[in-house]
Amino acid sequence: MARGSETAPRRARRHQAQKAVHRVRTRLRRSAVDYFRGGTSDWWAFGALLATVPLLSLATVAWPEWCPPEALVLPLVAGGLLLRPASLLGLYAVVATALVMETALIDTGRGVPDPVTPGTILVVAAVALTGLLIAQFRSRVGVPWRRGGTMLFDLRERIRAQGALPPLPKGWHREVSLRPAGGQSFSGDFVVAARTGPDRRTLEVVLTDVSGKGMDAASRSLLLSGAFGGLLGSLPPHSFLPAANGYLLRQNWDEGFATSAHLVLDLDTGDFELLSAGHLPAVQLNAGTGRWEEVSAEGPLLGVYDGAEFHPAKGTLRRGDVLMLFTDGLVERSDRDISEGIDRLTGEADRYVTTGFRGAAWHLIESVAKDVNDDRALLIIGRE
Repeated sequence: MARGSETAPRRARRHQAQKAVHRVRTRLRRSAVDYFRGGTSDWWAFGALLATVPLLSLATVAWPEWCPPEALVLPLVAGGLLLRPASLLGLYAVVATALVMETALIDTGRGVPDPVTPGTILVVAAVALTGLLIAQFRSRVGVPWRRGGTMLFDLRERIRAQGALPPLPKGWHREVSLRPAGGQSFSGDFVVAARTGPDRRTLEVVLTDVSGKGMDAASRSLLLSGAFGGLLGSLPPHSFLPAANGYLLRQNWDEGFATSAHLVLDLDTGDFELLSAGHLPAVQLNAGTGRWEEVSAEGPLLGVYDGAEFHPAKGTLRRGDVLMLFTDGLVERSDRDISEGIDRLTGEADRYVTTGFRGAAWHLIESVAKDVNDDRALLIIGRE
């Protein structure tokens, strides 16, 4: 009985100890997962960087020729990328203390000059200031550096997915190519498309050119592409551009305008309507005559004034016909008229008549506007 009365408290204490260890392990694991997933906890990185400071300082004291005091910039650079501003200031205090200790401990009696010079302090201070600015920027944006690149990549892929044209019935060919300015990943031009109507026999495509270019227009392009994608198919075709215009006006952007072309194509008959909001005319290849003709619609820019009206241009795509929509970056130059750029585009496009325009969109941008510092977009719809 005595032995049994002694083991019960021990078991209780052991159970409590196990529960405490489990809580600590769970907290550590959650903190680690939170950190590596880009959460707000940075104490893992803070502790690791603090540990490197005395190691670097001891190496500098023992071998100043091989490990100069400037080596302390390494944890400073890493801290600027990993830590929050408050934690970073704590790291700076430890590094400053380490510099003072190195100055006091390095033996200059061996004929080795003191490596902690004013230049050293200036370099460390400059790196510290840069790291603090980076940390403050990350804190203001709220995107950890470990996830920032992933987020941008995901946004770029979402824009591309929104711009993908839906599959078309047999006898139709479609392709689109977007090329941002300066080889960047984001463009001010975007495409949204959907199959709408009864039995999804209507193709609606919207090609939009947001004011600005490249990264300057990327955020507005992303917002508008999502909004336009939600509107497309939810409204009658003639109501889309008025609704898009109202949405753009409500944003109150300083550069709050865009051009847009809205194509509504009946996939059974080939009849189409083209509505334009200040956009360039489309061009249609008439297979019977072999000539390109402009298809122009009337309408003001999006985001300029309320109550704008948009009047469609109508046409028909017969077998062998091709319709091309494009943005001004493909045909506009400061030293020539837009009509000359359109003529050059259609002249290059004639080379692809025999191949059915397979892969033509990418190659046409390469041949017509490869090195242009502007966003370029080309949409091709053909009936075989």
